[in-house]
Amino acid sequence: MGERKEMTPLEQCFDDLASEARELYLDTAVPVLSHTPSPVEFYRQYVSSNKPVVLSDFSTQWPALRKWSHDYLRQEIGDLGVTVAVTPNGYADAVNEGYFVMPEERHLTVTKFLDILEAPDSAKGIFYIQKQNSNLTDEFQAIMSDIDTQPAWGTEVFGKTPDAVNLWIGDGRAVTSMHRDHYENLYCVISGSKTFTLIPPTDLPFVPYENYPAARYRQIGDEFIIEEDKETGIVPWIPIDPLKPDLKNYPEYSRCQTVEVTVHAGQVLYLPSMWFHHVQQSHGCIAVNLWYDMEFDIKYTYYKFLEKLVQLARRS
Repeated sequence: MGERKEMTPLEQCFDDLASEARELYLDTAVPVLSHTPSPVEFYRQYVSSNKPVVLSDFSTQWPALRKWSHDYLRQEIGDLGVTVAVTPNGYADAVNEGYFVMPEERHLTVTKFLDILEAPDSAKGIFYIQKQNSNLTDEFQAIMSDIDTQPAWGTEVFGKTPDAVNLWIGDGRAVTSMHRDHYENLYCVISGSKTFTLIPPTDLPFVPYENYPAARYRQIGDEFIIEEDKETGIVPWIPIDPLKPDLKNYPEYSRCQTVEVTVHAGQVLYLPSMWFHHVQQSHGCIAVNLWYDMEFDIKYTYYKFLEKLVQLARRS
């Protein structure tokens, strides 16, 4: 571990901010509620205070929880061509070899994808349906009615309908690298489980960010290469992996107070906007998430102010 140098007055302020947030309002573990609160109660207790929570009964009436077996998907949409992310290591949209590397995208039928998922050694690479931009309503319209894509409860809580509804089906080796989103996120597990490592926005000063040239994986024969994507340009991203943090190069990360929560089938994680999150999954896990645009209010203004202070401190 790298040695921690004496803190400057500004760094001490960052440390005090994170400590006071933990002491005054953050939970030491993500609460799991057996009954979903009313929209007003939920907004007051969790959305306005920007705190994650797991709901155990929010999505239990969705037909998808009963229907979405591999046999059902083959029968209903087996011939449907969909976008699949392929990587050599399970890390799509992550830092590797000095690049921010995006996956190779392939167009496969659902049946072919499920065949590979059931026999991972039958193909090179790790396959994951993870395309965002509302892929459920775009590519999977034939099974969209099995999900409540515009729940009235969510509309009342957030004051709007979802910007996007995304479907995720993946290999257990596929990992979502640490990042944050400008969305209020209802993450609904349909089968299997997802494990989230969470970091609150008040720990931003301890989370490393660096700029990387964008690139993509491309498979040639049995090997994957990294090709620079000059059109995308430079991408700011988090280089640290919470499963094996490099504290030698990023000693400040040791000050983060991570919270881990596993979300099981039939449960929904409310993941507030701007929370850092890293995600693992059980093999073959199926999940749907609903993204609601965040409010760019005083909380966001304070967050951007903190972000600028952190950038200033790192330049000095």
